[in-house]
Amino acid sequence: MVFKIVSEQGKARLGKLKTAHGIIETPFFMPVATKAAMKHLSKDDLDNTNAIITNTLLISLKPGLEIISHFNGLHNFMSWDKVIFTDSGGFQVLSEFFYDKISESGFYFKSPYDGKVHLLTPERAIEIQNALGSDVAMALDDVPHHNSSRSISNCVKRTHEWAARCKEAHKNENQLLFGITQGSIDKKLRVKSAKFINSLDFDGIALGGLGIREEKKAMYNMIDFSLPYLNKEKPRYLMGIGSPKEIINAVDHGIDIFDSCFPTRTARHGGLFTKNGRIDILRGIYAKDKSPIEKDCTCYFCKNFSKAYLRHLLKSEVPLAFRYVSIHNVHFIQEMMKEIRKSIKKNYFDDVKKEYK
Repeated sequence: MVFKIVSEQGKARLGKLKTAHGIIETPFFMPVATKAAMKHLSKDDLDNTNAIITNTLLISLKPGLEIISHFNGLHNFMSWDKVIFTDSGGFQVLSEFFYDKISESGFYFKSPYDGKVHLLTPERAIEIQNALGSDVAMALDDVPHHNSSRSISNCVKRTHEWAARCKEAHKNENQLLFGITQGSIDKKLRVKSAKFINSLDFDGIALGGLGIREEKKAMYNMIDFSLPYLNKEKPRYLMGIGSPKEIINAVDHGIDIFDSCFPTRTARHGGLFTKNGRIDILRGIYAKDKSPIEKDCTCYFCKNFSKAYLRHLLKSEVPLAFRYVSIHNVHFIQEMMKEIRKSIKKNYFDDVKKEYK
């Protein structure tokens, strides 16, 4: 079996996902290594991270598939021996920087390197991911913004058509393929999408198009509306969610997999995670603070330095500061995920939910 549920507490699940690069326990969180690398973080800085997600579009443009193939896949190119997910490129529809236009064939995007327009079809998205050799590939979807002028119904229809084409095009037997549901915050469309994507028998199913400025209550409602129509024996992936509290609440609603650039992006602006909530390290109250970011945190920064020192580095625009803050937030999330998994197994997840503010 690709996925096995080991333990449950309420809707929260502890599971094991079998991939080409080993078995990984769920729930887990993936930092975003957009260009086959994390911003400001080395591989060694990700010591407690077991999976990452990379950007199919950008890697296909630079360094390009010829170079990746020369290294016999993305894992070898990155010297990363753990799990890699690849995003199909559908999320870039939300960015005016990439997006040009969309058709039934696929979507046209502008290269950030030379401005040339390329067509990404479902078949091409899968061809790229097959060549990259990621452990998990994602189907190409049409992602609507929650307040988009584009028809949400048409986006769902296109997502379903593209999902079937992705399933047909997928040829890498060592790679899992996940489908993606859409529907914005429309209950009927979410249910319709969940039913259809589930019927295609993907290895896992993602809930896409959420965490895009809609109210949090609406996001959790969409999860609740969707999950009854998804095969319980398949992993569930909520794309783009990365704040500690949102992850815990989503696990409580039955989600297994997460990814987001939120922890590192927030860190670079001085927002640091603690169990008592996020702090703004740039505030003056930390100018003479000798304590670490979080008591008992085992990340490299907290074991060696103070809040005052970190505030000074950020205020002085020292590039090293971005590494330190990113190390802490990613480490914090991964330790939280470890505690979540342990708590589901040993039946104290309710206590963990209360522990993180």
